[in-house]
Amino acid sequence: MHDDRHLFEMLTLEGAQAGLSWSTILRKRAAYRKAFAKFDPAKVARFDAHRRAALLQDPGIVRNRLKIDSTVSNARAFLAIQQEFGSFSRYLWDWVGGRPVINGWRHGQVPAHSELSDRISRDLKKRGFRFVGSTIIYAYLQAVGVVNDHTKGCHLYRPRPGATRVASKASRS
Repeated sequence: MHDDRHLFEMLTLEGAQAGLSWSTILRKRAAYRKAFAKFDPAKVARFDAHRRAALLQDPGIVRNRLKIDSTVSNARAFLAIQQEFGSFSRYLWDWVGGRPVINGWRHGQVPAHSELSDRISRDLKKRGFRFVGSTIIYAYLQAVGVVNDHTKGCHLYRPRPGATRVASKASRS
């Protein structure tokens, strides 16, 4: 995934999902698109206190002040990364040399976070992002295709040409 707007959408939804089920967030996805200006980070970054207060009344989204405020501050930080790197996509994919990481885990071995998600999480926090803990970032990396954790037996496991193959701990022993 290299579309910055979609990357912002997925980051927002992953943060909103914290403490909730993913199915809850997926059911609210259309309402999130409407509430957050089709995930245009430039527009979301301009949301003022009045607009954020109105979002707290929107039953279509998770009405959590911290999550709503973080979406606005994350939009500002997102724009800063775009300015620094040319795109958020470039920033994100530079962490893996432009190629998805294929882990090759066995069923039941997929971790909740990784060294990569730990590093990206720390960097995003330094840049002012919130709701970007390592577990959230690991789920985000999986969702946007930076990390492929489908197990070898899964019908969705298809290493892409040029992907970086990382052996699982079990296959290294």
